[in-house]
Amino acid sequence: MKASQPPASRGRPRTITRERIVEAGIEIGLPSITFVGVAAALGVSHMALYKHVANLEALKNLVVEEIFTRWQIPRADVEQRSALREYLTLFATSVRVFVKAHPGLTPYVIRRLAATQPMLAKIDEHQGHIAQVYGLSKENARWLLATVAFHGIAVADTVYSVTSRAPVIEADRLAEETEMEVELDQGMRALIVGALVLLEEQAQKDSQTFSTKS
Repeated sequence: MKASQPPASRGRPRTITRERIVEAGIEIGLPSITFVGVAAALGVSHMALYKHVANLEALKNLVVEEIFTRWQIPRADVEQRSALREYLTLFATSVRVFVKAHPGLTPYVIRRLAATQPMLAKIDEHQGHIAQVYGLSKENARWLLATVAFHGIAVADTVYSVTSRAPVIEADRLAEETEMEVELDQGMRALIVGALVLLEEQAQKDSQTFSTKS
């Protein structure tokens, strides 16, 4: 009598890690992300994924946090302390490119209450860096960067949402997008100039107040 054969091994179950989850989510993209889609990309059931992530919103938050963490925010040049205006212009461009590269990200980065602790820590470190390099108070650095980031994110999201809508011919879409990007950059430069003027006016008022009290 022929000996019975052991059942064929199905192999080890796919390992579900935070890294694999966020990579799958980034690949799919925030506008299209679903539990079923991420699970399929991982080669697991969506019920298995639920053991690691509570719900769809938590899944999106994981992906957003990773995207934000990977964002290479420009660093200020310590040798050019006087070039704050140029730095803010560079920062505004980085914000625009960041928004363009990640559709669906805006609701999670424009609202402070939606930011996770690692995101807030990254923002705080950046503000401290700019304050130190340019000799600003932490509050003034926070205000300048938050002003540029808030308006840059909001306008960039509008620009790229509008230019992606149908009906439009691809060549026309690219031309329209380029034109609107130029206008966006010009507007951000005007915002930066105005913000720096306001900051200087406030510094003068504070100096006058201090002199009067002295």
